[in-house]
Amino acid sequence: MSTINELKDSLNTKTLHLVLLTIATGGIYPLLWIYKNTLTIERITKNHIASSSFIIWIAVCVGLGGALAGSGDVSIDMIAGLLTIASWVLYIIWAFKARKAVQEYALHEHKVDLKTNAFYTILFTLYYVNYCINDLPEAKRKQNILAGNDAEGVEA
Repeated sequence: MSTINELKDSLNTKTLHLVLLTIATGGIYPLLWIYKNTLTIERITKNHIASSSFIIWIAVCVGLGGALAGSGDVSIDMIAGLLTIASWVLYIIWAFKARKAVQEYALHEHKVDLKTNAFYTILFTLYYVNYCINDLPEAKRKQNILAGNDAEGVEA
């Protein structure tokens, strides 16, 4: 059985650093992070999240959407907007699959009922997934405290 810190330690990315690197790279770093870490998350959680081709399609939509934006031609700008929206949708799909994998991993491997927020998953995508991964040890600690308090209440 793995430790609760294994996933967090394997990824080794603070959420603030992820946000700052996204800003510093003009939005490219999240693609690199997903490409680099999806296999690690899948290996540890033993759940499939996304194939390499899925991640490449995210990159294609982000790249072409950015390259075509602001061309001055209305039809090309509309295509750029559609590609940007498609990239957001693909990021959200990835985030929900990763969130589900992390929740199942926490429950089955560590008996931690990881409560997550679907709205935050839509709004913050991979940043929220990274936050949840980093918060796993704290979630386990809180659950153990609550279980200990419940047990004390039963004995009294």
